[in-house]
Amino acid sequence: MNHNTVTIGTRGSQLALWQTEWVREQLTGLYPQLTCQVKTVKTIGDKILDVPLAKIGDKGLFTKELDVALLNGEIDLAVHSLKDLPTQLPDGIVIAAITERWDPRDSLITKTGFTFRELPPGAVVATGSLRRRAQVLHHRPDVQIVELRGNLNTRFRKFDENSWDAMILATAGVERLGWSDRISEKISTELILPAVGQGAFGVVCRANDEKMLNLLAPLNHLSSRLATLAERSLMRTLEGGCQIPIGALGILEDGQLSLAGCIGSLDGKQLVRDSLSIPLTGEADEETAVELGERLAKKLLDMGGEEILNAIIAGGISR
Repeated sequence: MNHNTVTIGTRGSQLALWQTEWVREQLTGLYPQLTCQVKTVKTIGDKILDVPLAKIGDKGLFTKELDVALLNGEIDLAVHSLKDLPTQLPDGIVIAAITERWDPRDSLITKTGFTFRELPPGAVVATGSLRRRAQVLHHRPDVQIVELRGNLNTRFRKFDENSWDAMILATAGVERLGWSDRISEKISTELILPAVGQGAFGVVCRANDEKMLNLLAPLNHLSSRLATLAERSLMRTLEGGCQIPIGALGILEDGQLSLAGCIGSLDGKQLVRDSLSIPLTGEADEETAVELGERLAKKLLDMGGEEILNAIIAGGISR
């Protein structure tokens, strides 16, 4: 690569381009002499839109082609929604930076302004996420879930074209693209725990690219990094990809790292949820965060999560 030029890889959706532009602005602000060019890559998850994610059964749906481009030297870094990044990255690729997290909550989009609790009995709720499905049905077993895939523009278009009562999207994406006025309610994390890493970006590069690692280091946001490391550790211990109904939220406050997590059955009838917290001392904090995730994962499995996951696997969804 040219000494002062870096190539950033990204998916082509409006949201992916928004987050890539955000990273590009951070880098050129830090290093005015740096030129950043953007290369868009189409991933499997972008190409297959008519099949539920759980049926495609791959944990790198939105990252694999970018990984290949990175390892081949076609790009120098890639920007992902952290929730799209598998907990086990391919050999030779590392997360160089986890950016400051936006609002991690899910948002309810309705045509009537109803909140989640106010949705009428039998309301039709659109989501492509098993995590959301499990938690929604746990609290509102009366509602009907319809499958919804695609980028945010596509989802809003489909929602407006259909007679569905509501859809659920990540608050961060909706707000970044300027659709805050469509949000009826930001759903409390007491009701619905977000996806692992929701609201933050993961910036990846080659593990042996010292220059890139150093350039990206200032983009790390410490409390967001520690919180999401704990979440990713929980998910890795449960061996869950995005196709398993797992929710998690780490929060770092006053030197305490707290982690909440849940595992739900697809019909919402079973849901195990708990939380743990641990003080951070400043030494080996990353290891402590990872350990917290492992501890909570084991606790959830002992509480009945193991049976829930086994039933889901027996039903044909890969773990």
